[in-house]
Amino acid sequence: MAVAHGSRDPRAAATVAALLDRVPLDVRVAYLDHSAPTLGQALSGLREAVVLPLLLTEAYHSRVDLPAALNEARAREPRLRVRYGHTLGPHPLLLTALERRLGEAGVPAGDPDTAVVLVSAGSSDARANAVIAETARVWRRSGWWTVTPAYASAASPTPAEAVASLVRAGAPRVVVAPYLLAPGYFADKVRRDTLAAGASVVADVLGPAPELVDVLVERYEAAQRQPVTLAG
Repeated sequence: MAVAHGSRDPRAAATVAALLDRVPLDVRVAYLDHSAPTLGQALSGLREAVVLPLLLTEAYHSRVDLPAALNEARAREPRLRVRYGHTLGPHPLLLTALERRLGEAGVPAGDPDTAVVLVSAGSSDARANAVIAETARVWRRSGWWTVTPAYASAASPTPAEAVASLVRAGAPRVVVAPYLLAPGYFADKVRRDTLAAGASVVADVLGPAPELVDVLVERYEAAQRQPVTLAG
């Protein structure tokens, strides 16, 4: 059971479906908000499931919303056996997926004349934002001019602020790598604002990248071996 955030934008659900179509497992989808089915609806009638968060960072949704929804489902279905997997990120393959999307936009991996703005959705949970900052620090080692983290909401710098700062710092070229699963409001705003601020390229969202398929399968196998205990 793959659980995505959900969006009013139909492109988001279509992207999730395209990703899950590539997963070599019996996989179903549920959403935390804005889309159907809910997790409780998707689990109805099942006796066993592995629940995998289609979330790129561990924050409020994975720490609070998902466990609460699972506890509600198990209260309605006492015989339901659930294993709960980890979020997709952080994972080294996600950097490979980001480089794939930049490469598709004409940006060679590790170009020393290119500064990258790594854009996540952002969170009120400082721990989640710190993971993005650490991901940028690790990615910087690949040879880029630099890699700077930015957040589309709830934290700073904003993507446009990060781009403008790099332009002022003399970066030869500034590109944007959205650390976002699917298109929607955030992705559209990031593209519009960062191009206006001076970015030369904005890559596509991660979407159904093959690396995400591999990570999802890995999370499933790990959950099968070492199930996560839910708060009761």
